[in-house]
Amino acid sequence: MKSELGGRVYGSPEQKSLSQITSGAAAQILASGRPLADFLEQVAYNSRHLAKLNVSPEEAVRAIREYDRLIDPLLANRYPQQAASLEPLREQLYFCTVLALNNAFYQVREAETQAFYGLLRAEMDATNLDDLLRRFIIILTRTFRAQSGRLIPIGEPPQIAAKTLKRLGRPRYITRGSAEEELIIDTEMRGLFQSYWSIPYFSDRRLAGLIQFGFPTPYRWLPRELELLDAFAERCLRAAERAQLLQDLAEREEQVRGLAGHLMQAQEDERLRISREIHDEAGQSMLFLRLHLEMLEKTAPPEMREKLGDARRVAERIITEIRRVVAALSPSVLQQLGLAAAIRHLSASFRKLYPIKLQVRLEARCDRLPRALEATIYRVVQECYQNIAKHSQASRVNLSLRATDKLLELNIEDDGIGFEVDAAVAQPKSFGLKGMRERVALWAGQLEIRSSPGHGVKIRVRLPIPVAAPNASSG
Repeated sequence: MKSELGGRVYGSPEQKSLSQITSGAAAQILASGRPLADFLEQVAYNSRHLAKLNVSPEEAVRAIREYDRLIDPLLANRYPQQAASLEPLREQLYFCTVLALNNAFYQVREAETQAFYGLLRAEMDATNLDDLLRRFIIILTRTFRAQSGRLIPIGEPPQIAAKTLKRLGRPRYITRGSAEEELIIDTEMRGLFQSYWSIPYFSDRRLAGLIQFGFPTPYRWLPRELELLDAFAERCLRAAERAQLLQDLAEREEQVRGLAGHLMQAQEDERLRISREIHDEAGQSMLFLRLHLEMLEKTAPPEMREKLGDARRVAERIITEIRRVVAALSPSVLQQLGLAAAIRHLSASFRKLYPIKLQVRLEARCDRLPRALEATIYRVVQECYQNIAKHSQASRVNLSLRATDKLLELNIEDDGIGFEVDAAVAQPKSFGLKGMRERVALWAGQLEIRSSPGHGVKIRVRLPIPVAAPNASSG
């Protein structure tokens, strides 16, 4: 049955709820001896129902006014003496009804807003896709006052029969014991509830998933609830797709980080191999040559001694350079004595080679670090010293290294000529700075470079100290 009021056609559900908020409904409650509060509670309940039927407060008020307009002549004819005296009471009742009506509509819309806000917070707080879906279904189950809910992604290819998928491709209201109860995907839900909702959501016209609820009583959705379910399903789908993309990206980044660690390991292994070959082959040969030159120098005729001495000194310089290269490739002091000793040794060598005042401050607990992390810090310090020697024209350098239980912090600064950081990093051949960034990124650390022309350079490295080292090895 339908009726038209104020230009809109109302069906039986709307008519029933509207009839429960009129002055006639109030008169029935008062005539039965019940208090006015019962009527206002009835107004609140039916107003929430009207909101879910997509009847606006303005339309409900017009309906109440139209009802009063229609019964005014009847009251005047039947109770001519009382009609005038009841008018103030009717106006007060009308005011209370409208107030309760608007408050109920506000509660419904506020609950919808809170649900959307909850979904947004779930997107922000979820740690992975499974956690996101769990948070979403909790919010949706609470919003629609279901007793149980499931959010079921449907993969590609789907694990559900094509005939069943077709039946699930539209919203379904399912009652307990009906043949359609087999469409409830989670078998543990079947038979537990009096009624169910099954709402599909799509991605590029493909059935991407289902939202299914179980209710303890027969409860068919209202138009507003179905619209909200469609909106929520769309929001869930987009959020799930983003979460899946982020999860895939995180997995790819982890794979790249693992590959970078293996490359660093291979690089360090290759450095170690080259340093051993240089030490064992070229180094030993040069020592043998120097020894023979020294012996020849002692026994040679006087006119040959000066030339042999020059050759011996050249050989000694080559041996010194070989030792420096070997130490740079694979510092044995780092492997044998740890990070602090290795940095002190590297700093001592730097002072001998360059006329720069270098101040080093190291905490004692810096030697209680994973070997791979020590290698990373050592290589960063080594690269910084090389850059300072080649480019900075600095007269003073300060290095500090400190560690807590969870964090390692390295600071290196100089008073040199400085540079434009962005321009330097953007250069195709800036392998030093890029290499430092890659080493630090491998440990999920932070590398901060501050500099400008004429104001020196400040480099700050912060690295978390892991319980177990990642895929990088000591140098």
